[in-house]
Amino acid sequence: MTSAFSTTVTDFWGLTGVSPGPSDSSLVVVDAGLRSDLLLTLLDVVDGPLVATVSPATAERLGAADGEVVGRSELRSRLDGAGLELNGADLVSYLPLEAQRAVAALPPAPATQVLTAADASEFARFSADAPEDDLDEAYVELDHWVALGTFLDDRLVAAASMYPWRDSTVADIGVITLPAYRGRGLGRRLVQAIAAEALARGHEPQYRHQTGNEASAALARSAGFARFAEWDVVTA
Repeated sequence: MTSAFSTTVTDFWGLTGVSPGPSDSSLVVVDAGLRSDLLLTLLDVVDGPLVATVSPATAERLGAADGEVVGRSELRSRLDGAGLELNGADLVSYLPLEAQRAVAALPPAPATQVLTAADASEFARFSADAPEDDLDEAYVELDHWVALGTFLDDRLVAAASMYPWRDSTVADIGVITLPAYRGRGLGRRLVQAIAAEALARGHEPQYRHQTGNEASAALARSAGFARFAEWDVVTA
């Protein structure tokens, strides 16, 4: 499955050259450079490996060594035994290489423009009308690296933004469409437009959402994204 994506994706997740191994196994990677607020990250790649990246201290708590291959159930048992509780998985999706070419060739999205500080009042109005859950999960902000908005009926009805994720060349995308304007394809075209902008800037567009959010998953698929992995963390 990982071969469908850019090497930027596999390099970012440290998967280049990693063997999938048995489907019921997981690979432990000890990383002394893991971000200080993380004890462990768990990446479950579609049709690929389950990789647990841990700090040296967490590896000691788990009784695990760098490069060790353990059964998935054994890893879960060690996590429970060490009192390490996962935060709750995100689904992480990317554009396969073929979809990247298609998205880059699309014409500009209708009624869509770059949002700037001059749009602050309209963005505030948009945010006031957007569902609170969408604001929390999508994390769309006017002051992000790039923000785009779609205007209909003389108002902002859909907005997307992105920023370099974890100081990398992966651009994390968020999008919100006001409930009254859903079902028209606005979110799909907006995601594709901002993804094209990421690609033009030499970044890999990433679409990430919580597991169980079927509406967001459907939007990602409609925009050409394919599920890459489930990603979860244990924080300090």
